[in-house]
Amino acid sequence: MTTSADEAAEVRAFWGRLGLPGLVDVHTHFMPERVLDKVWAYFDAVGPMTGVEWPITYRFEEERRVALLREFGVLGFTSMIYPHKPGMAEWLNGWGEEFAAREARCLRTGTFYPEPGVEAYVRRAVEGGARIFKSHLQVGAYDPNDPLLEPVWGMLAEAGVPVVMHCGSGPQPGRFTGPAPVGELLAHHPRLRLIVAHMGMPEYAEFMALAEKYEEVRLDTTMSFTDFSERMAPFPPGELGRLRDLGDRVLLGSDFPNIPYGYLHQLESLERLQLGEEWLRAVCYGNGARLFGV
Repeated sequence: MTTSADEAAEVRAFWGRLGLPGLVDVHTHFMPERVLDKVWAYFDAVGPMTGVEWPITYRFEEERRVALLREFGVLGFTSMIYPHKPGMAEWLNGWGEEFAAREARCLRTGTFYPEPGVEAYVRRAVEGGARIFKSHLQVGAYDPNDPLLEPVWGMLAEAGVPVVMHCGSGPQPGRFTGPAPVGELLAHHPRLRLIVAHMGMPEYAEFMALAEKYEEVRLDTTMSFTDFSERMAPFPPGELGRLRDLGDRVLLGSDFPNIPYGYLHQLESLERLQLGEEWLRAVCYGNGARLFGV
């Protein structure tokens, strides 16, 4: 796909029609170049392995990707970083700090891994101004209830710093994905500001139930409801009423730049749910702006 001024104009027209000042996107990926190259290589290999092609729509250098979000009118975004092995998270946190320092609209993002020293480096990140963390149970292949993480969850809950967690079993289940480990975690830390990535795809209903039970649990829309995801893990139509009722705790997420379609499609996919303009305004801007003070 070739991006253009027309695409940016269409995105801006979308939020302009809703009377919004712009968008807040809580699930965008910026990371060290060599790490992002490996992520893109993974998606390049997905097609031959699964038969489902995953072209990276916004395979541009970092400066251009940041400029695109500005052109789209994204007022707040994240640099979702995550480790897949020990000894990586603290280095990623340093990169995330530097990136947020040069990109004012980026919510400084941190991450962690169950390893010795995790409490200390997460504390440094929180005290240094990290505003959101990323936990990827599928890629990291760790149990969120690992004893090494117990003080981390308590610290983040006390500080009120949200954590975006990839905990659903899509696109492929992991040893610790699914609602059960997350339910156990929340039973111990009910005030944790947990943002369930991808709406918990494909366990949508189960993760919405956790949001109904715990008032600080939120869900992000990343890739959900799009044509691409609906072919693999369709959202159950019978659950739309629950989704509407949870409208104050659903946040816009896109997975930019690692998406196989244009940015506008995520927005249009939310609109075609027909849950109303008030719901759309909250999801696309209001909820995120309130949570992060954008």
